[in-house]
Amino acid sequence: MMVARFRALAALSIVLLVAACGATYRTYYAAPVDPAVSRGWRVVDVAVRVPEQLTVSEEKSLVPRADIVWREDPPGDRKAQIAAILDDAITRGASGLRGPRPVRFLVTVRRFHALTFEAEARLTDAGVHNIQFDIAVVDARTGETLRGPELIQAETPAFSGYEAVRRRSAGETQRSVITNHVAATIAGWLGTGPDQRGSFSRLGD
Repeated sequence: MMVARFRALAALSIVLLVAACGATYRTYYAAPVDPAVSRGWRVVDVAVRVPEQLTVSEEKSLVPRADIVWREDPPGDRKAQIAAILDDAITRGASGLRGPRPVRFLVTVRRFHALTFEAEARLTDAGVHNIQFDIAVVDARTGETLRGPELIQAETPAFSGYEAVRRRSAGETQRSVITNHVAATIAGWLGTGPDQRGSFSRLGD
């Protein structure tokens, strides 16, 4: 009886903790780039900067309080790991640009908050991948700023509980979800793909 009561209280505590963190999230950019402009670009470099002052957490909890939470890579330099993820995603999102003008994307991370394994295992229909960064487009030859810097929010629901297990067994990971969503967001911002802007409500970080 006492064990069952303890488990019930523990489950209730989890629900209350995550519910307290519920919010509205969004994929957002102020306005897409005019496709007539972006079609003239060709991305030759994506430079991702992760500011030193951003905090990193390795805490094994449901909702660590930090700017950077990332667990799918082995323990190591989390800032370098998320920079590589964003480099790949943004490069993929800009792959439709084949214009004559070489440009660089200068990206500064604000937040990269994925789920901990504890949250992924213990939550159900909850959790958010909260990705935010500033981006600027500069001429690769002259350094002239062509666009930005401006904020990109690429927040998307995360899988948890049984759904996370099912998706992982099919090869769909946190990395793939984040990479695909950031790539689609960049394509939408560049006007080469569907506009991704929108919001959703969910229990998350």
